[in-house]
This record gives sequence, C-alpha cells and structure tokens, in this order.
Amino acid sequence: MAAACALTAAAAATVLPLVLGSGSGNDAGSGDRAQPGGQRVAQASPAKADTCTDPEASLTPSGADGPTIDRIKKAGHLVVGVDQNSYRWGYRDPATRRLDGFDIALVRAIAKNILGSEDKVTYRAIPTNERVEALQDGKVDIVVRTMTINCERAKQVAFSTAYFQAGQQVLAPKGSTISGYNTSLQGKRVCTATGSTAYDALKAKSYGAVFADTPTEQRTVPNQLDCLVKLQLGLVDAVVTDNALAAGQAAQDPAVDLKGQPFTTEYYGVATKLGNDDLVRRINQVLVDYRAGGDQSPWMKAYRKWLSADLKGIEAPPAPKYR
Repeated sequence: MAAACALTAAAAATVLPLVLGSGSGNDAGSGDRAQPGGQRVAQASPAKADTCTDPEASLTPSGADGPTIDRIKKAGHLVVGVDQNSYRWGYRDPATRRLDGFDIALVRAIAKNILGSEDKVTYRAIPTNERVEALQDGKVDIVVRTMTINCERAKQVAFSTAYFQAGQQVLAPKGSTISGYNTSLQGKRVCTATGSTAYDALKAKSYGAVFADTPTEQRTVPNQLDCLVKLQLGLVDAVVTDNALAAGQAAQDPAVDLKGQPFTTEYYGVATKLGNDDLVRRINQVLVDYRAGGDQSPWMKAYRKWLSADLKGIEAPPAPKYR
C-alpha cells in the first residue's frame, strides 16, 4: 500500500492546471475562445422552464452545423475539459504520455465527427469544482469528465443524452469495519471532491460521517484522486464517489475495495454552455452512432477496453431520452 501511495501521490503532484495537446500528447495551441443506433429510445415530455422532472432528457440529434459548430471549425480544434487523474476514464498513461480512457475515447469520436480528425483536440485538465465555470467562462467548448446530469447543473449548463450510468458508493480499506453507505460510517472521516454529487449526498444524509472541512483538516478536495491519496496516507477512513471512479481507484490500489452497493442512480453526460443547442444536437448525433451496432458498437468496444475489468456485467449503454 505504501508503494501504491507513493505512485499515486507522485502522479497527483505532477498534475498541471492546464493541459494542451492532441491525442499524441503534443501541444496543440491555446484555446481561450469565448464560445467554444440501434437501440430503444426513451421519449420524455418537454419540461417547463421553471421545473426539472427529467434532467437526462436532451435535444433531439442532428448532424447539421450551426453557429457554435462553425466557430469550432474556424478555430480548427475542439477545446475539451477533461480529467487526467481518473484511471480508466481520463488519465495520462505514464508509458506513452498520451491521454487515454473511456471519456477520452468519446472526446475523439466527437472531434472526428465535427473536425474530421480525432487529433484536433485541445485538452484542458480541470478540477471537479471548476467544470461548470469553465463552460460558462468559455474556457472550453465541452466537458467530458464523468459529469453527472442533474437538475441543479441543468440550470447552469446544457447536457447531451446520457452516455454512462453510475452510482455513488463507498471506497475503504479492505480490512475496514465500514460496510457501505450506512451506520458503519458513524464517526468516520470521509473524503469527497468539492462540487461533487457525493458531497451533496453526504450533506443530505451522512450517517454520522465526518466529511466537512475544518481549519486543521481538509476532507473535500479539488480532484477525486486526492481522496485516494488521503485514504492511503490514513488521513481519512473512506471515500464516497461514483462507483465508476471508485472501481478505477480500487484497480490502482489492491488494498482498498468498494463497500456495499451503489446508493444512487446517476448518468454522465457531455456538458456544454447553455444556448449552444447546435453543439448539443451534434453531440447527441455522435452518441447515436457511438451506441449503434450492439455488441460491436464503439461504445461497447470502449467499455470492454477500459472498464469491463473493474465494472463487470454492463451489457449496453443507457438508452437516450429526448424532449
């Protein structure tokens, strides 16, 4: 565990707040611009402007261009907010220095559809709590970073249809008395990422867990991987995060394990700035193609390559919902 801790801590120490580059890992220029099949389709009724009853329902797909797509094409590259510290999802392979993972594979599919090349991407590594701000400030065109779709976020950014189903779960050392999201958390120090749905869940029902920051102890962190480091160093007793991310962390460190069962159902979506409807529709069209093909779809191939070893038993992507 000490060796795993050292490796993880070293990786966290080299994280850059801004990462620019194509899929090969080389710089691709700056990007501070102002604007950046084959399965059942679930239909949803349009929601009123002041209500949110089905946040996963997105705009219908379209392959047409529009003002946002035109700006991206003129710039010649897609600026994407990603994570480079989530093993299996978005991480920098130490052997190749290439960004890889399930989320990165989807980024490449979107870039290829819009720009004709999966390498015309500028990657920006952004913390969990800065995803919405990065979109609103125009620092990125889209965010593909295990971002859960919910009503509160849907007021701030626009989401594609869901591309993955996850749930909150507890991660703790294998020998821990913690058995899941229950009373075994009483008095235990729990780490979460700032601005995450995990923190919101604990705030709503903590089972006596100690999860808030104090002047002497920081239990909320900008990046989820920092929670694993704190767990390895004995600074916290458990982590609450998406089971999809927790499974990747358990794969990094065999001394920790997922506890209990997921206690929420959440869906990841590609996020963009409110009002960029043409881009949302284009991404939804990409996702139609990405899901198509059954067991041989690009989605299933990416799942088998990146996630199946740690998240077993998934047979298909979530069905899209449209409004």
